[in-house]
Amino acid sequence: MAAKKADQDRKARIAQMQREAKAAERRRTLLIVGVAVVAVVAIAAAVTFSIIADDSRVPGGELKSLGVAASAASCDPITNDPTTGSGTHVGPGTDKPDVTSVKYSTVPPTSGEHFVTPEYPNRQFYTADDRPRMETLVHNLEHGYSILWYDDTASTSQISDLKAITREANKQADAQDKFIVSAWDTAYGAFPSGKHFAISHWSADQQDTTKQTGHRELCGNVSGEVVAKFIDAHPRTEAPEPNAQ
Repeated sequence: MAAKKADQDRKARIAQMQREAKAAERRRTLLIVGVAVVAVVAIAAAVTFSIIADDSRVPGGELKSLGVAASAASCDPITNDPTTGSGTHVGPGTDKPDVTSVKYSTVPPTSGEHFVTPEYPNRQFYTADDRPRMETLVHNLEHGYSILWYDDTASTSQISDLKAITREANKQADAQDKFIVSAWDTAYGAFPSGKHFAISHWSADQQDTTKQTGHRELCGNVSGEVVAKFIDAHPRTEAPEPNAQ
């Protein structure tokens, strides 16, 4: 009887050991699969980042040849917006230090109150991770900059086109060193349905800089031809403070 019970106990221990071994094997398998998935995601993210960051992938060519043709960019007509905020500074170092965010009347803004210092020295291209504050870039607009904004739907190919466009636009006399491409911040409003790219400029009559107009052009696709026409119509010299950096 005792021998039979000992045999049963031995078989029970063996069965338990087998169950534990199978459970350990399942955990090892899940761990290996999990590590593999993380590795694949990390590699994909690294490849995407390298495509965005690698300027060697940016296409060459003249401004008008970059991206799609103007006829295929699904652009709305250029607006003529009333302006506000010329010379009006807010935020730290002003008489309105607590104003750290401005509600602009248009998307994207073409004028308005802004921070004391524009983005200078500035880069030609900004992502959502490193873009300056909107209130800073509006000050750039006052100095004659044109800014091309893009939303988070932009593909890696479109990002490359945008980098090429800002490179070429900054070589043009009408926008020389005063053209910026920046990721749009949805905290300041959403682009209209079907529009993912927009250019803005703050114009002023150089005979009377109190006569000001804001201009926007919203598009569904990236077009160097559209940009070329925009900066030709609204050059850096037509601004409230065109001689400022």
